[in-house]
Amino acid sequence: MGTRRVYVNGQVWNGRRARPADVHVAGGTIEAVASPGALPPAPGSVIHDLEGGALLPGFADAHAHPLIGGLEDRYCPVRGSRTVGEVRDRVRVYARAHPGQWLIYGEGFELTLAPGGVFRASWLDEVVADRPVVLRSSDIHTVWCNTAALRRAGLLHLAADPVDGRLDRDADGTPIGTLREWGAFQPALDLVPPPGPADRTLALSRASRRLAATGLTWVQDAWVEAGDVPAYLGADLAVRMNLALRADPHTWREQREHFRSLRGAASDTVSVRTVKFFVDGIIEGGTAAMLDPYEDSADGCGLPNWEPAELQAAVTAFDADGFQAHIHAMGDAGVRTALDAVEAAARTNGPRDRRPVLTHLQLVHPADLPRFRELGVVAVFQPLWARPDAVMTDLTLPRLGDERGGRQYAIADMLASGATVAFASDWPITRPEPLHILSAAATRGGWLPGQRVDVARGVGCYTTGTARLAFAEHTQGTIRPGMRADLVHLGTDPTTVDPAALPAVPIRGTWLAGRRTA
Repeated sequence: MGTRRVYVNGQVWNGRRARPADVHVAGGTIEAVASPGALPPAPGSVIHDLEGGALLPGFADAHAHPLIGGLEDRYCPVRGSRTVGEVRDRVRVYARAHPGQWLIYGEGFELTLAPGGVFRASWLDEVVADRPVVLRSSDIHTVWCNTAALRRAGLLHLAADPVDGRLDRDADGTPIGTLREWGAFQPALDLVPPPGPADRTLALSRASRRLAATGLTWVQDAWVEAGDVPAYLGADLAVRMNLALRADPHTWREQREHFRSLRGAASDTVSVRTVKFFVDGIIEGGTAAMLDPYEDSADGCGLPNWEPAELQAAVTAFDADGFQAHIHAMGDAGVRTALDAVEAAARTNGPRDRRPVLTHLQLVHPADLPRFRELGVVAVFQPLWARPDAVMTDLTLPRLGDERGGRQYAIADMLASGATVAFASDWPITRPEPLHILSAAATRGGWLPGQRVDVARGVGCYTTGTARLAFAEHTQGTIRPGMRADLVHLGTDPTTVDPAALPAVPIRGTWLAGRRTA
């Protein structure tokens, strides 16, 4: 039957707040929730003293990238650089320390380090010119290359942009080193030697332990290449993961059979039931699809990755195959295109419990807000982005203008519409800790206060909201008999502290089906 455990001397989350209770666990399942001392522990039970703290359902991240995060420390450490000069210094030091590497790769530089988010190959040439340098931005939608990398990737003299990518160019049309979106940067990323299967499996195991330490017990991995599924199945995971297989706009028809064969690939901690679609890019990079032109581009409405009819065909096909759709949509045109695709799938394939997901939702046109509830779409937000940081003030707001800028990340409006809302980190793009994200949702750094979400509702977005996204509301997201013992012990009830102080609340333990993972 497994270890029996009883959690005592603390507060237990009841869906709105924490109240005194004891929680009895047997065989990885919650057996009883009782008034303090009302139910004696069964013989042999391990007693866990909550020490006045709070026991919550394990947090569930609705959109993250554990494999990307777990592999990052293998590469040139550019994340955290505060200037272009610091990025260059780190590249120089890494190149000198690794003279045998024919290519230098790093992840995590910020677009805000250069005016307009535009980076020149010549800046990298000055520190490494004899071999390719390929750096990916923290948002993963932009790549910065030196001249050697542009040449090796066949991009240095590319005359026309691909349909789903853009190369920033000088006045004479020469690519300058900034590559935006998949079609533009994939030739450069293809140069990077891939880590082996064992490295990927180890990276996932380590990443999952880091996530568990933040109080997470479930994660939607929002971008998985089909060939990486064995690495997930072989990893020793400390959190549950559902995998979203990336659909390619050009080859999705050929992908269908392989994806169907992977739906049965599962373990105690891994499921494969979702397909990911990148509808558009990012607003700060000028590639999110907009209904109206960007303020700094008279004729530019962004860069859709899919033609609307093709997206509808693909979403409908994978929906017919029984997959859940998980759709990246940033701009208001991208959101509308995604909603149209979901609607087309439902119209063609008929009623079923499909729970499609739209994620990011930086800008939703007010006319489209009611469609989320009407179509049963789960709305996933990353609240850490909903604040006036450098990305927002230096890149995003100048591109949107005041009116559109004031409608970003309308989380409170989405909740008020009756749609299911789930919270996410998009780690490693931003940090994974749920308490930091709950704090950001409740404060928004003082920006657009009408869209704040109080901590109790935020906890709901991180537990019951994501449980619904995961088709798991009968097994996770609440503390009641019959539910899995996926739990997190916090130092205090998070609703009783100043939201700005939430990041300081200690995580004192995380359990997956009653097994301690952090």
